[in-house]
Amino acid sequence: MKPIALTTLCLCLGLPFSVHAKDPSFVSAEETRAFQILPAPAAAQSDKTKVELAELHRLEGTRSDAQKTAAMADDKEETIFIFKQQLGDWFNAQTLPQTAAFGLRVKNDEGINTTPAKTGFARVRPYNLDTTLHPVCVTKTKDDSYPSGHATTGYLMALTLIDMVPEKRDAILNRADDYANNRLVCGVHYRSDIEASKLLAYTIHAVMANKPQYQQEMVVARAEVQRLQAAAVAAK
Repeated sequence: MKPIALTTLCLCLGLPFSVHAKDPSFVSAEETRAFQILPAPAAAQSDKTKVELAELHRLEGTRSDAQKTAAMADDKEETIFIFKQQLGDWFNAQTLPQTAAFGLRVKNDEGINTTPAKTGFARVRPYNLDTTLHPVCVTKTKDDSYPSGHATTGYLMALTLIDMVPEKRDAILNRADDYANNRLVCGVHYRSDIEASKLLAYTIHAVMANKPQYQQEMVVARAEVQRLQAAAVAAK
């Protein structure tokens, strides 16, 4: 299925961009070997886990309503358009269908590559280990906390977008950090989950960026983004 057709189908059916195909778009799990390359998370009763749980309690006690609102919004959004504020209102799926399709295919590979580690490490979610926590985002009963899919998506999308608009690099990476940190504000991940996600995202992108198919689709998406970016600048 062509990327544009896949995006159109998802938009028409109201499906989220986080839907994963069974096959990788660009990078297979065998190429990144996430379960092999990531350090094992701390044991549930370890001192490190206790420190991480204490951090979540501190965040829970100090998070503002605005921070909770932002974290809950990020919990629902896992597309390349989490960087809309960094680029402008024109940066959206409706005006950039080819970019949306490309982003969907990149997102697919997040799921393909995080699943082996999530399954292999089977880390208990912090709120299931410590039931005195009060998460404000979607929760699960499944033990799959490490690494974070959301955080991996954020960093992977950031690196992909930097390939399109390198002049926005710092703003994009700062937003990726905020997006990942919001998993802690949500109360649904440990800090080490986020750290592992960043390592894995950079690994996935390093492999992905050398794939001819990625490069071809990147050229198309980059041209679309730069065309609308130029039009937005000219309209000011």
